[in-house]
Amino acid sequence: MTFQYYAPVNLIFGRGNVDRAGEICAAFGKKPLLVTGTGSTKKSGLLDRCVNSLKSAGLDCAVFDKITQNPLTTTVYEGVEFARGSGCDMVLGVGGGSIMDAAKGIAFCMVNGGDVSDYIFGKKQSQKAIPIVLVPTTCGTGSEANQIAVLTNPETKDKKALYTMNIMPAASIVDPDVMMTMPQSVLSSVGFDAFTHALEAYTSKKANPITDAQALTAMELLAEDLPALIEDGSNVSAWESVSLAATLGGLVIGAAGVSAAHGLEHPASGLRNIVHGRGLAALTPPIVERLAPALPEKFAKISRLLGGKDERDCADRIRVLLKSIKLYVSLGELGILESDIDWLTENCLKISAGNLQNAPLTFGKDEIAKIYREAL
Repeated sequence: MTFQYYAPVNLIFGRGNVDRAGEICAAFGKKPLLVTGTGSTKKSGLLDRCVNSLKSAGLDCAVFDKITQNPLTTTVYEGVEFARGSGCDMVLGVGGGSIMDAAKGIAFCMVNGGDVSDYIFGKKQSQKAIPIVLVPTTCGTGSEANQIAVLTNPETKDKKALYTMNIMPAASIVDPDVMMTMPQSVLSSVGFDAFTHALEAYTSKKANPITDAQALTAMELLAEDLPALIEDGSNVSAWESVSLAATLGGLVIGAAGVSAAHGLEHPASGLRNIVHGRGLAALTPPIVERLAPALPEKFAKISRLLGGKDERDCADRIRVLLKSIKLYVSLGELGILESDIDWLTENCLKISAGNLQNAPLTFGKDEIAKIYREAL
């Protein structure tokens, strides 16, 4: 048995810890660029809390609030110019996965010139990034715990991950209390994203004993507490569980990677700007039906976590989970057309070859197209 596990991020977990943002950022810079979205952190008051915490620690900040769903490389460049003009020397990302990924992209592009897509596709190698501190407000992507930032090029529609240890956060504040303003629809989507992170890493070719233990814990927590939260959003201990599960999911994909479901979903959300977790909900069951016979012991264990019997009913148990969290959708309902399938298939082979190879069974072009059609 040989494996490597390296995740140098200071994870600060617990309710109320967001008010320590200033104290934590002060260790890494003098003027943070506070990266956030267009509305939710303002409406919830979280943005003001973070700004006040920074001020209490003697730090000025500049706020860049233009991040949207499926963050664009062009928005990252805009953030870089704003950060440079404001004299920022570190980045504080406050928001969901899109915001955290954009924050990482900005920190990276502050010191790595040229087209970020060249680094994403491995044509150029990165040197470093300015320091990054993250505050997740959704329990889904796990971006707070890994070296991954998924960005979309608006010209090519390529949605692909920048993957480098240079964007590992210096620190991440995981405060379950700040998750509690999420609408039910957002919680369902991000929670299932976290579940698929754990599922794909657990069944990946790069899995190891540490990631297996983390992934199983994450899936168990989500299977029990995500449906409970959909029914009753006031359950504080359940918020702690799903927040922990999402961070564990981020850790496991940082080491073991994602595989086929993410590989097929990224082209869909890159093309049609659909919500990532909803795209995963449409694609994961038909993919699991194909993968389970190739790794029966692990898929049987996942099925039993979801109340099933063995690998043969794993996909159906995932469908039951999706119905329990009100996320049972098709690609057609999300805006994907039959005429999109050829482009999706070609783009999947272009941007997701590594993810496809990481699955226990590798899909070819015809099978990928067939999965897209089934998911319609």
